[in-house]
Amino acid sequence: MRLAERADRSDARAGGELKSGDGSGLDVIEIDDPADERVRDYVGLTDVALRRRREPAEGLFIAEGEMVIERARRAGYRPRSLLVGPAKVATVPADLEPGVPVYLAGPDVLATITGFQVHRGALASMCRRPPAPAADVLATARRVLVCEDIVSHTNLGAIFRSAAGLGMDAVLLSPSCADPLYRRSVRVSMGEVFAVPYARLDPWPAALSLLVKHGFMLVALTPSATAVPLDELAVSSYDRLALLLGSEGPGLTRDALGVATVRVRIPMAHGVDSLNVAATAAIACYVLGRAVTGRAGSAVTA
Repeated sequence: MRLAERADRSDARAGGELKSGDGSGLDVIEIDDPADERVRDYVGLTDVALRRRREPAEGLFIAEGEMVIERARRAGYRPRSLLVGPAKVATVPADLEPGVPVYLAGPDVLATITGFQVHRGALASMCRRPPAPAADVLATARRVLVCEDIVSHTNLGAIFRSAAGLGMDAVLLSPSCADPLYRRSVRVSMGEVFAVPYARLDPWPAALSLLVKHGFMLVALTPSATAVPLDELAVSSYDRLALLLGSEGPGLTRDALGVATVRVRIPMAHGVDSLNVAATAAIACYVLGRAVTGRAGSAVTA
């Protein structure tokens, strides 16, 4: 079978082939059996425990949807294969890397393989890169997010999207944080997880000393009433800033708080004690990001 290389071409079926207007195309392999070993990368995508074990061990991650797949490729990630539904065959990139198989399956087969209805119609198994050393990630960074034990893939994806959109230079993760390349994280971030360098900090929390060594002011976000209100914090004496975010519910551990240069809070109203960690990250990135670039100031020093 042949695959049209551009979605805007006029395609015609002839002799069992889907041909592009100029006769060129990409070879497509039709999958009728959900147990076909060739689509093993896509099996059980809703089994979180299985995917947590398999994906890092096998050096892969799953990108879902045309936009996310394209952003991953633009960021330099190489696809191992693509799995698409009938409505998406014409959207497979014309410049897809040579030798990458494209598998085509109907909606029912797709759902059986993956464990869910693939509404976006396109999935890609992508090659992971070797983990970046934290020191390399910090070498040129001025504004970073540090996440401690954030286990929700949804929250982590939203944090990466805020980090990208609000100009953070990097994200650092404790060893127990969720995988930023897990399918849900990637999807929620809208592929922005590929735009922000990240690394693991291990051992935790001792590795936070690396930030101190690089001259970062460590700002711990906490709902504590004794913390400095976020908009009153002055960071003009620090060229580098790291925002510490704690896990959903408990927040930052005592050890992480103890390393911080200063503790800050977002003032709340109507008896609300705190915001979701992803919302907190977005607000803090905006407020302190402006401050560290010299576009905002305030009266309280760390």
